[in-house]
Parts: sequence; structure tokens; C-alpha cells
Amino acid sequence: MLTLTDSAKEMVRDMVSGGDAPEGSGLRISAAHDEDGGPALSLELATEPAEGDQVLDEDGTRVFLEPGAASLLDDKILDAERHDDHFHFRLDDQAGVDSEDD
Repeated sequence: MLTLTDSAKEMVRDMVSGGDAPEGSGLRISAAHDEDGGPALSLELATEPAEGDQVLDEDGTRVFLEPGAASLLDDKILDAERHDDHFHFRLDDQAGVDSEDD
């Protein structure tokens, strides 16, 4: 199952609380395709999970995983870094990662 670093949890909470999102909103991750037809992920704020979504609720941080994305991210760690007025999400493999990069 996808796990979230403390930084990723903070970023998702900041994204959700930054707008007029109702309580229970979260980040929805779905499988997509890039310009060349390769696998990609789509991120969007959602007020609730879609039918069939896997719901992660860690420390008040809600992430909704579309079934295709859930299978792609099953062995991953979602991390985030803040850069001035924006942030970047990064995926790492769970195997071999002992601690969060800071």
C-alpha cells in the first residue's frame, strides 16, 4: 500500500486547507497516460473519493487512489518538497528506503 512521508502529509493538508474544500476532501491520484502513451499519474483535489477508490487516511491527510493508480503505487512512498511558492511530489520504492530525505 502507498505510504506517505510526513512532508507529503503536510503538503496534502496544505493543498486541501488552502481552498474552500469541505471537510473530508483529499488528494485524488488516478492512472493516466503521458503524451507518448506511457504510464503517468494525474493529481487533483477531490471533495470525496470516487466509487472504487482506495482511501488512505493518515493523521488527517486523505488520499484517494483510483484502482489503476492504487496498483501502480502499491509498493511506493509519496514524498514532497516545498520550493518557495510551490512544491514537488516524488515517488520512491518502499524497499531499501530507511528514512525520509530532508
